[in-house]
Amino acid sequence: MDWAGWALFGLVATTALTAVLIAAQLAGLTRLDFPLVLGTLVTGDPDKARVAGFLMHIAAGQGFAFGYAAMFALVGFASWWLGTLLGALHVAVALTVLLPLLPGVHPRMATHRAGPASTAVLEPPGLLALNYGVQTPVVSAVAHLVYGGVLGVLFQAR
Repeated sequence: MDWAGWALFGLVATTALTAVLIAAQLAGLTRLDFPLVLGTLVTGDPDKARVAGFLMHIAAGQGFAFGYAAMFALVGFASWWLGTLLGALHVAVALTVLLPLLPGVHPRMATHRAGPASTAVLEPPGLLALNYGVQTPVVSAVAHLVYGGVLGVLFQAR
């Protein structure tokens, strides 16, 4: 296992993924503010939540990069196309399993069954995160394909 590569490449790939997500949000392609979603797990203050969520997102990116690095080590090679393929699997699981489960554990996110008395400040993402805009699945897919591709290229070069 390439520990130095994992540490540095995971940070680079997570930064690239985050840049795609933020650029898409600022361009109006999606309303998903993932650092805010993550940060509101620990605080209700939106400004503090974005900072906490960004740090949580970087940590999660490092965790996922470990999985990618382990897969590259297991198959004995890394490439842009293998990284991109893993990115496609990653985003498919995120959009169809992880995000739809989030309202069940998130203290500030409404569920689909929340009624008018709900005090939640975040709406549930729904399947494929479509509640945050119809382009959100495409934006998420592009960001994760970039993430996987960057990891594949960097590990291949190493």
